[in-house]
Amino acid sequence: MITTYLEMNSPSEFIEKPDSKELTIVEVEIKDFRFNRYLYGLVGELWHWTDKLALSDAEWEEYAESDNLRTWVAYYRGSIVGYFELNSDSEFNVEIAYFGLAPKFIGKGYGGYLLSRAIKSAWQDCGAKRVWVHTCTLDHPNALRNYQACGLKVYLVE
Repeated sequence: MITTYLEMNSPSEFIEKPDSKELTIVEVEIKDFRFNRYLYGLVGELWHWTDKLALSDAEWEEYAESDNLRTWVAYYRGSIVGYFELNSDSEFNVEIAYFGLAPKFIGKGYGGYLLSRAIKSAWQDCGAKRVWVHTCTLDHPNALRNYQACGLKVYLVE
C-alpha cells in the first residue's frame, strides 16, 4: 500500500470547484459519536477503512466529540451524499481526517465540490494555517487527482 500526504499552506493555493450540484452541506453542531461512526461505515466500507472499526463506544465518543473535530454532511434530496471531518491541532494545522461519498453518489460529480467545501471550511471556519490530508492506494482511484485539482500538493509518499 502506498500512502500519499498532501498539503496546502495558503488559501491562495486553493482552486475552488464552485458547482454545487444542488448539494446542501451542513455542519453537525450537536455532536453524537454514533453519527460519525455511521458515516465512517457508510463511506469507508468500499475503501476498506478499518482503523476505527474496533474502537469502543468510549473511544468513538472521545474522537468524534472532541473540541478539535468538526464534521460536515452533504445531502441531496434528503439523502446523505458524503461527509468530511476536519481535525485541528493547537498550531492550526487542519487535517481533512475523513472525506468521501456514499456508494450511491460515487461517479456523479459530487466529489470536487464537497472537497472544495472541506478546504474552504478548513481555512474559513477552522482558521487553518495549513490544510493537509492523506490518501492511499486503497482509496478511490480518482482521490489523489481530486485533491491535486483543488490545489493540494504532495509533500510525502510512503
